[in-house]
Amino acid sequence: MAYAEKVEQDLLKVSRIAVYQEAKAVLNSSPIQPLKCRKLLTKIVLLMSTGESFPADEATTIFFSSSRLFGNPNESLRQMLYLTLKALANTAQDTIMVTSSIMKDATSGEAIYRPNAIRALNHILTEASSVQSIERLMRAAIVDKNPSVSSAALVSAYQLLPIAKEVVRRWQNETQEAASASKSGGGFSLGFSTSNQHSLAAANTNYMQQYHAVGLLYQLRMGDRMALVKMVQQLGAPGVVKSPPGVVMLVRLAAKLAEEDTSLRKPMMQLLDSWLRHKSEMVNFEAAKAICDMHDVTEQEMTQATHTLQLFLTSPRAVTKFAAVRILHHIASFKPTAVLSCNQDIEALISNSNRSIATFAITTLLKTGNEGSVDRLMKQISSFIAEINDEMKITIIEAIRVLCLKFPSKQAGMLTFLSGILRDEGGYDFKRSVVESMFDLIKFVPGSKEDALGHLCEFIEDCEFTKLAVRILHLLGLEGPKTPQPTKYIRYIYNRVVLENAIVRAAAVTALAKFGIGQKDPEVKRSVKVLLTRCLDDTDDEVRDRAAFNLRLMDEEDEIADKFISNGAYTSLSENGNVLIRIDSMFSLATFEHQLVMYVTAEDRSTFEQAFDISTVPVVSHEQALAEERSKKLTLATPTLKAPVTVAKKPAANGSSEGVQSALAQAQKYSAQLSAIPELQGYGNVLKSSALVELTEVETEYVVGAVKHIFADHIVVQYDVKNTLPDTILEEVSVVATPADDDLLEEEFIIPVPFLKTDEPGTIYVSLKKISDTPFIATTFTNILKFTSREIDPSTGEPDSEGYEDEYQVEELELNGSDYVLPAFAGSFDHIWEQTGANGEEASETLQLSAAKSIADATEQLARVLALQPLDGTDVALSTSTHTLKLYGKTVSGGKVAALVKMAYSAKSGVTTKITVRSEETGLAALVVGSVA
Repeated sequence: MAYAEKVEQDLLKVSRIAVYQEAKAVLNSSPIQPLKCRKLLTKIVLLMSTGESFPADEATTIFFSSSRLFGNPNESLRQMLYLTLKALANTAQDTIMVTSSIMKDATSGEAIYRPNAIRALNHILTEASSVQSIERLMRAAIVDKNPSVSSAALVSAYQLLPIAKEVVRRWQNETQEAASASKSGGGFSLGFSTSNQHSLAAANTNYMQQYHAVGLLYQLRMGDRMALVKMVQQLGAPGVVKSPPGVVMLVRLAAKLAEEDTSLRKPMMQLLDSWLRHKSEMVNFEAAKAICDMHDVTEQEMTQATHTLQLFLTSPRAVTKFAAVRILHHIASFKPTAVLSCNQDIEALISNSNRSIATFAITTLLKTGNEGSVDRLMKQISSFIAEINDEMKITIIEAIRVLCLKFPSKQAGMLTFLSGILRDEGGYDFKRSVVESMFDLIKFVPGSKEDALGHLCEFIEDCEFTKLAVRILHLLGLEGPKTPQPTKYIRYIYNRVVLENAIVRAAAVTALAKFGIGQKDPEVKRSVKVLLTRCLDDTDDEVRDRAAFNLRLMDEEDEIADKFISNGAYTSLSENGNVLIRIDSMFSLATFEHQLVMYVTAEDRSTFEQAFDISTVPVVSHEQALAEERSKKLTLATPTLKAPVTVAKKPAANGSSEGVQSALAQAQKYSAQLSAIPELQGYGNVLKSSALVELTEVETEYVVGAVKHIFADHIVVQYDVKNTLPDTILEEVSVVATPADDDLLEEEFIIPVPFLKTDEPGTIYVSLKKISDTPFIATTFTNILKFTSREIDPSTGEPDSEGYEDEYQVEELELNGSDYVLPAFAGSFDHIWEQTGANGEEASETLQLSAAKSIADATEQLARVLALQPLDGTDVALSTSTHTLKLYGKTVSGGKVAALVKMAYSAKSGVTTKITVRSEETGLAALVVGSVA
């Protein structure tokens, strides 16, 4: 033991110069002393692994001096020698000189030498021509009966791909043979067992070389999709690949193929489903994750995966239960109804002694439960939250944040819980997540504002994190003056001026000033002025400057001072005096940032000769921005969640369309594109853009999709056209869009596509002007694609001189009430429902959604088709038989729209719905209902 401690101390004191001097003495001494040499080589590898590097001359000297050790038969020394040679190979020169010694070990009968020698070869051979010299050796090693030799060859081939890809490609047959279980003689022992019999047993059940072979085959065939499909199907057959890591790689490849090619989804999903019954748990978990992470996965496709995970919840092994409940927790973030069947088993894990398992169990139940279960689960969380680490606490807080948005009526209990744990010990990330949750409550649940602000005021009295203190002070400055009793917050803010560091003091001065600027109460204004005057003597110049600036503002007229109050609403004027943004609106910040990035990173430097045009940035109302932010927070509640990317098909009468993406996101996506078209520049900002509606099947010769852009006085239809005919060019491609009611809209112009080559997309614009006084027009367009077709001469590659005119009719396009509606957020649906009922009109209709497979499916579809924002947590259907969906939005002109959808499910008739829509604007309610009918 004393010797081992001495060796460890010596290794901790190594230096490059001392090691180099020692190497020249030890490696050149005779006879060779294996123990000293091993200790020296360990020091060299330790230095290299910690980032230290030897100069080329020193590395070359050590490298060739080390090669003398090939003559010593000590096995341990030989293993250490190979590690050293691989570490020095990238720095030393003329390393190829030792190839013969390494090749001798690689072809010898000693099993302990061969894997090390093969792995060292790919570090020594750095050119494609030199790799060819070992091709015969590598082919034989890949199919060697010794699995450690086979794995070493496969890993080396993998690393040789960048320098000799064509050579390695010729080894595919051997690699395929190594991946087959029929040719595998077991795996290599890891050597951790003290029993030879146990090691041998482990060797007979470890097929690690198959994992390496599958990885190499993927690298060799990744450019050929059909070859990949064939490989996955062949190796995915039962019993072919016995290595669990190898099957896990096949699972990932199958999921990747299903995502990239919709035609492969069904066979790949069948393979994934078969792997749910594999004898290895890691394969079961990987298959379940792959299925649940699939884009547009249905609850029916997830049934077997969730059932498999449910069985693991009762496993005696803690790691198995943890993995299962963690995946279910992820699923509950976007498909809570799919997890409902597991709730009974999940609830049994709440009392588990492993607090990580209990944490995920409770947060999963929070995501899938109803309002009645929230209070009970919150009490159970309080009983053990002090015992878990910060990471698990953040997981719980994120679940509670989502609950705050879904169930505003439970805000009091959640706020009490959040304020309680805010007093507990914890790091910055933990405290920040609690504060962010309180910020969301203030923003999206107005009834919680005063209580939340009070708790935040108490927190900053003893806050050790400057960033959090500054953020809270900023929020107090924004929201405090709007409360009925703003003066109670001034004391907390001024305490920060007295007690905190310069950064916090500066933020406190700015927050304090907002209570005085624009203040109607002269007593409050006088008190704030006194406090700011005291700040003029502060030791920090930033604090003094802010105090002086704000005191000057308080002496100005209210109209001037209001321009500098950062409440998130401004009136901005262009150079000619036109209003760019109203006092109740704001710029779309996501689009603003994107356009600025595109402006400053443009390849054409002449772009900077013109100033950035802020008028091209779309303007949205605060309610629209809040609705978009709330939806984003709900969608991204789980960081690993993959947001599905869908293309909306033509809405059918039964409401079975794939859905409409956010209207705001669509407007942001197309605003820059539309603003660049000269013919459309006089139309103003686009009020709404629909999702892409497919008007043809993907397999047709001409693929056509349409997007509807709503302007104040115009409807612009964008047709995206793709020519799939080989060796054909289309010229003067246009679309004749004819509305069913020609007394409502008239065509102004068509912007055609000059020509379309094979598989080349093009965009056609058709502008229609409103000629009716009706603000909301619903109609159906018949669409005929017109063009001149020219064949390409295969010998010359040039199109024929003479073409022929042709036309191609596509599906009709509907313009309905939902095209004029934008999702919006409101704190209370009941209040909005009563308000719109008293001030507007109402329309109602009962429909049979026979294609809807469940209440949850109908809920998702109706919210998308109606283009309204679900409120009060009704976007999650907690019952499989009945549900009430509450929706709210605003028209493109600012009027309120509310919808109440009552649903009942029957196995025979599907989902029966009664849709009631109320609107402040005349004629819209019936059109919105008609969007589904």
